[in-house]
Amino acid sequence: MSSVPLLVGLRLDLIDWAWHEGGMHSRLPGLWLVLVIAVSSFLGSGCATSPQASPSPSVSQSTNGSVQPKPASAPATAPTPPAVPASTAAAPPKASSKVPFGDREIFDGRTLTGWKLTEFAGAAEVRVEPNFRGGGPAIILEQGVMTGITWTNDLPRMNYEITLEAMRVAGSDFFCGLTFPVGKDPCSLIVGGWGGSVLGLSSIDSEDAAHNETAKYLKFEEGRWYRIRLRVTEGLIQAWLDDEQVVNLVTTDRTISVRIEVEMSMPLGFSTWSTTGALRKIRLRSLDK
Repeated sequence: MSSVPLLVGLRLDLIDWAWHEGGMHSRLPGLWLVLVIAVSSFLGSGCATSPQASPSPSVSQSTNGSVQPKPASAPATAPTPPAVPASTAAAPPKASSKVPFGDREIFDGRTLTGWKLTEFAGAAEVRVEPNFRGGGPAIILEQGVMTGITWTNDLPRMNYEITLEAMRVAGSDFFCGLTFPVGKDPCSLIVGGWGGSVLGLSSIDSEDAAHNETAKYLKFEEGRWYRIRLRVTEGLIQAWLDDEQVVNLVTTDRTISVRIEVEMSMPLGFSTWSTTGALRKIRLRSLDK
């Protein structure tokens, strides 16, 4: 049963009582009336206020006319970030496969592994002797017009040193024509050329070994081993025969090249001219740390 009529009746009774009581016993009947109205209003408003109704679930009309509860929508989810393609993922750095050249024997004493026969016109046979004249293994370049071998593997082109021993076995011209790189340029150290006695570099400012400042005239004995050492560094070519320095050329602002006859020896090779030569103990050493 609703309590609103009861409260209204109570308020009216209070007002009527206040009026009459105030009129008979007080000089301020209006004050009693105001006080009673305020109290009754407070009681009425407190009792009449009903608790707030909870929201009804949303509804939808079904196809048969009945009202159906509308399902609550699913909470929004955060968007999934796009997958990174495998091709764009950072790959771990690869270890360098390049091995420093170091110090290597480039003649194994048994075969010509790492070398090829240079296809000079009029070339003669090249072979390995396991114990040439009792002095150990050697490469023999037989006498032809021009005979040689060319290195086929990697090599330093600057800051390196080559050492070997060479012999004139027979003939009267150079028994060791060593072609080598000077950075991007080729050069040759000729030992025993131009009739058998010239040692020098070919070519410097287009002048060959017999006609530039590196030319030296020496007596070379047949059947004797000569120790040869060649060093190439920035701005300098040096060479030694046995223990004597025979070349010390500053290459700054100089043109370094080879004669056309030995171009097939590039970048590194040995050749002979109308002579049988022998080579052994060939070693290549990088000077880089």
